[in-house]
Amino acid sequence: MPRSKKGKRGSTKPGGKNGVKGESGASDDDLTSDVLSHYSSPSETASVLEEGTGGGEPVDEQTAQEETEDKLKQCIDNLMDKSAKSRLAAMESLRQVFCSRVLYDFLIERRLTISDCLERSLKKGGGEEQAAAATVFSLLCVQLGGGDEGEEGFKMLRPILSTILIDGSASISARQSCARALGICCYVSAAEEGEDLIKSMSHLESVFMSSYPNREGILPTPKPGNPGLHSAALQAWALLVTLCPASRLTVLLDIHLPKLQACLESSDVNYRIAVGETIALLVELGRDIDSEFEVADSEGLCECLKGLATDGNKHRAKNDRRKQRSIFREVLHYIENDDFTVEKIRFGVEGVYIDSWIRRRIYDAFKEILESGVRHHLQFNPLLRDIFGLGPPLILDATVKGTKISRFEKHLFNSAAFKARTKIRNKVRDKRADVM
Repeated sequence: MPRSKKGKRGSTKPGGKNGVKGESGASDDDLTSDVLSHYSSPSETASVLEEGTGGGEPVDEQTAQEETEDKLKQCIDNLMDKSAKSRLAAMESLRQVFCSRVLYDFLIERRLTISDCLERSLKKGGGEEQAAAATVFSLLCVQLGGGDEGEEGFKMLRPILSTILIDGSASISARQSCARALGICCYVSAAEEGEDLIKSMSHLESVFMSSYPNREGILPTPKPGNPGLHSAALQAWALLVTLCPASRLTVLLDIHLPKLQACLESSDVNYRIAVGETIALLVELGRDIDSEFEVADSEGLCECLKGLATDGNKHRAKNDRRKQRSIFREVLHYIENDDFTVEKIRFGVEGVYIDSWIRRRIYDAFKEILESGVRHHLQFNPLLRDIFGLGPPLILDATVKGTKISRFEKHLFNSAAFKARTKIRNKVRDKRADVM
């Protein structure tokens, strides 16, 4: 299995004072039965693999696995097809499978072939093909983990991802996908490489900083599609900020917090929300460095956040107003009280606590790329398990199906794990050195 790089990627401060916000997932019985799923299970095959064996007769696991791999090989071959339609179909099939399975052993021998094909699509394909290629490459990095193989691929494709991202003539969808790919792939593959981190963050900054107010304090009028691009670049940048050493963070806080505060007046609700969450994350990082950290215009920021948290503007869509109020209530509560409401994400018989803005940004980044497959990867992907401090994947047999784990036992386990992770995080923060 892949070996992911150790570091402060999953480091956060201890959970909030208000306890658990809620539990995402199904009932305990459903979750217990789900733990028996495995990446080689035919039931988890994506659409390209659902063509079956013809007669609907049951097949053993090894046969199903062989058939799956044969179809994956065909998808990889189709990445080199002359037809753009065939290449797009192959990438969509790979995207679905990469989301729903952990395929390290299969991909390790084919990573260079896939990377070469994706590089060709990024360089020569149209906007739709470039967007699809960037997404598949992100998933490939998640599959390969934080070892040398993933880093090798990122170093190979980072320049072309950056070129498309900053190319104003490229399609918006391609630029958005490249922004997300730069964020997630740099986070996974090059977390300890200062040069790749700095360059990736610089290119992302160059995109979203175009939404900053001018010298007169006036926000630019956004062009169609730009708010979505700015959001993608800002969120990818925020993910990479969590890797920065203290000296670098201090500079970034001084540069960006005042400008981001002005962007809370943006006309686009999703960009406003991305900005608000990033402000909360930056403040959290500032308080991580210095417990007395305060935003320069704290009073003005809180007034603005209160307005957004109670916004009743009838010109906005009802769902947009509801979503905005919910997010900004959380941001305001954190800024004023230094308190984050913990959320628990459940998968199988396990769960992971989202107990800080840092952890939320990391989880949301993986959820965005893996979609509904994020729970499967939390169960079986060593990379995600390392990032979230879950340890090696659990190996459970059929006897688990009839075993009911009491809530008290779960509580004891989670409490012990939380205390252990907190000790590790504190050591990481104490040793947060200047490496750039």
